[in-house]
Formats: sequence, structure tokens, C-alpha cells
Amino acid sequence: MNVGIVTFPGTWSDTDCYHSINDVLGIDSQYIWHKETNLSPFDCIVLPGGFSYGDYLRPGAIARFSPVMKSLPDFVARGGLVIGICNGFQILCESGLLPGVLTQNVHLQYRCQWVNLRVENESTPFTGSLNKNQVIKIPISHGEGNYFADKTTLSQLNNRGQVLFRYCSPDGTVDQESNPNGSMSNIAGICNEKGNVLGMMPHPERCCENDIGGIDGSLIFKSIASYIGDTLDK
Repeated sequence: MNVGIVTFPGTWSDTDCYHSINDVLGIDSQYIWHKETNLSPFDCIVLPGGFSYGDYLRPGAIARFSPVMKSLPDFVARGGLVIGICNGFQILCESGLLPGVLTQNVHLQYRCQWVNLRVENESTPFTGSLNKNQVIKIPISHGEGNYFADKTTLSQLNNRGQVLFRYCSPDGTVDQESNPNGSMSNIAGICNEKGNVLGMMPHPERCCENDIGGIDGSLIFKSIASYIGDTLDK
């Protein structure tokens, strides 16, 4: 298994992703400069958090035009896995690989805190090591994580099992008090219809070691590794 971690100008969570995935979890990883177009060596692509291109215009709006993004649709069509974290989620929405948009937090505040997430679908490459309705604790760090989609799209996401994570209370209750940014239906993470592209605002790479507060994020990366391992064995 080989993971590629994309670096755009302005990206700053790429090193966090590399440390957690490569150094902590022992999954072979390497950086991909945004001008790279050959993604064939990789099984999974990570679009990390950070402020690609300084978030000019709006988060992800410029990064979507980088050469690497032009190669991503073919990579996805071939069955490759993609996980976009925070700014990476914004880039996936801007590029059309995921539906909806991430807008400014409803309270107009930048939020950096731990949140609880309820697992809505355990049958994806990203959640295979989790259980449905399991509550995991993962930090957020964003000012524009308010997920919005029209009613038809939102209905499709729910009906097709494309909502993977919702913000919730510690006991798994999905309520407005547990929503840190105003996202519709408390949505924290969604996948495409095929199930091989995940976008999520919380940062799983920041909770893969007990020394920094928890290891729930490692379950997502371990799910990816297990899925790819099973696929390669077939």
C-alpha cells in the first residue's frame, strides 16, 4: 500500500498527515507536489488541511485548478481511494468530486476544539474498523466548515448512505448543541456515491497518538489500510 499526500502552496497539515500515517501507523507514504499528474503509484490520495493558496477567493477555489486535481477524477474512476481533510474536503467540493459546499461557520468564529462524531455508515473503505452509531472523538480546526447542500442533494446523501459522520453529543445524540459550525443535519463527513472519496472537516491525523489526546483518528486510516490490503489480496 502506498499513500500520496498532496502539498499545495499554503498547505500546512501535510506534515501532520505524513507523521501519523507513515511514522505512527507504519503505512508507506510520500508527499506529492501539486504539479504532479501521475498518480498511478498510489492506492490512496490524501488532500490535507491547511490554507491552499491562502484561501483566496474562497477555500479550495484555486487549488481545484492544480495539475494534480486534473488527474484525480481518473484515479477515482479506477477505484483509488481519496480522503480530503478540512481544506481537502473544501477542495473536493469545489472540484465537483463531492456535492455541496463548505461555507463560513454560522457563528462567524474560527473553532479549534475536540468534537464527537457518530458513525452513520460502517460499510465503506473509510469506516470498516468502526461500528454504526459508534461515537469517536476527533478535533476540528476551521472557520469555514458549515456544510450546505440543496434539499434534493441532502436527501440523496441520506438515502444512499453517503453521510459517514455527524457531529453529536458524547452519548451519540445528534443535536444543535453539538454542532460546532452550523452544518446542515450536523454533517461532518460525506462520501461520493461510489464510496471511494471521503471528505471530512475534522482532523483524524491529529488524534493517532494517546500523547496528544486520543487515537480515534487512527481507526479511519486503519480502515483504509485494511480495505486496500483486502483488495490487493484478491
